[in-house]
Amino acid sequence: MLEKLGVKAYKIGSDDAVNIPFLKYIAKIGKPIILATGMCTMEEVRESVSAILGEGNNQIALLHAVTSYPTHAENVNLLAMKAMMEEFDLPVGYSDHTVGTVACVGAVAMGATIIEKHFTVDKNAEGPDHMLSADPQEMKSIVDQVKTLEIMMGSGIKTPADSEKITRINNRKSIVAAINIKKGEILTLDNLAIKRPGSGIQPKFYEQLIGKVANKNIDEDSILSWGDFS
Repeated sequence: MLEKLGVKAYKIGSDDAVNIPFLKYIAKIGKPIILATGMCTMEEVRESVSAILGEGNNQIALLHAVTSYPTHAENVNLLAMKAMMEEFDLPVGYSDHTVGTVACVGAVAMGATIIEKHFTVDKNAEGPDHMLSADPQEMKSIVDQVKTLEIMMGSGIKTPADSEKITRINNRKSIVAAINIKKGEILTLDNLAIKRPGSGIQPKFYEQLIGKVANKNIDEDSILSWGDFS
């Protein structure tokens, strides 16, 4: 029936995660498969993935899941999702059965490429999963939070943000004259200090300046430059 309807991919629920004959049957169709892995051991996930690959279908995405309705925080185990990322060269996501949005957003922060969340228009309706399902407002909140988080993730390169260019100078510190220093005086621990802003010689050079001789008069609180001593 689903093939007649022209579905583009198949989501396999955790209840069929180890149903190898069924997985092989779906795999032969040749369409992408999203496989939930609730209740599974890692070895069982390996067997299921192997069965699908064995039918010549490598279009697989895995979902970490906990098949408890609802799933409590102590059972979520998002690190298992990371373990599957390391075990398989496949997209890995998270199928959420917790109450609220924290787990979904946390999973995205940990690298989930797919998020599945049950949806309802009435959390008080009969059935085991309405209470943990997202209503329209909550689903929008998840989407908005994930979009914001994706922006926050950035490039991964540790470098100052554009917004830090000014504060990088204003908030850092430089080596300054602690008191008035006369030309010919030796720079010592007593006549040098470290203060804002960071537009002068960086504090990491502090010890190198000790023992140098001032080649000009330097006023108290003046930021030292390399030309002020020899």
